[in-house]
Amino acid sequence: MAGQFTGKTIAITGAAGGIGQWLCRFFGEEGATIAAIDRVEKVNDLVDRLGKDGITVKPAVVEITDAAAVQAAFAGFGDVHVLINNAGVSRYKTLQQTAPADWQADVDANLNGAYTCAHAVLPQMVERRSGNIVNVGSVNGLSALGDPAYSAGKAGMIAMTKAIAQEYGRYGIRSNIVLPGTVRTPIWDERKAKDPNVLKTLERWYPLGRIVEPEEVARVIAFLASDMASAVTGAAIPVDCGLTSGNIVMARELTLEDF
Repeated sequence: MAGQFTGKTIAITGAAGGIGQWLCRFFGEEGATIAAIDRVEKVNDLVDRLGKDGITVKPAVVEITDAAAVQAAFAGFGDVHVLINNAGVSRYKTLQQTAPADWQADVDANLNGAYTCAHAVLPQMVERRSGNIVNVGSVNGLSALGDPAYSAGKAGMIAMTKAIAQEYGRYGIRSNIVLPGTVRTPIWDERKAKDPNVLKTLERWYPLGRIVEPEEVARVIAFLASDMASAVTGAAIPVDCGLTSGNIVMARELTLEDF
């Protein structure tokens, strides 16, 4: 895969977040120019930090649910060969805690923003008759695991991914989605401050006995974005240390075996 992305521009939303920063570095070290998109000013810090390692970053502070702002940002990036819709947010843990405006806000942030970015980049991909979109969903899009508005947005991303694959495949455009489980990002530092054992509690649900590292998500995204996955489109791939393979906690209890 080394050097395969040299000369290409890869747009990454949520670039200032835990997985986003890993993606920017991963693809930058593979020779890509990074179009880093985030709604917070912290995204500008990537220019200097990654620039020291020879990575070119074009930052844009954009609210991805603002269609006009997204269009303007992509116009400034020029040719975008790969779009990674990584941005996402979860703010409401239960349906009871979620007001209608809260529901709309989380669906906008997780689904409609991804659509807006895809809508902005697809015309140029059609014109070139090549392009690649990788969406970052969640195992929450497959099962009820809490955070219902977030989960609904991520479920919608799966449907959107497949729709793009169906409609735009004739133009040489591929569209896939990864579905991470619990990922070790800075948000878990905050959770551990409240409950030092939170990750240990979670790990027992994962057949591999651990949660996912950010670079593990990045590597699967890199595969899907590369020519190694040239026949893969419309796929929804869990990156979840086995969480969605079954219910290991229940299986242990039923069999009375610690396997």
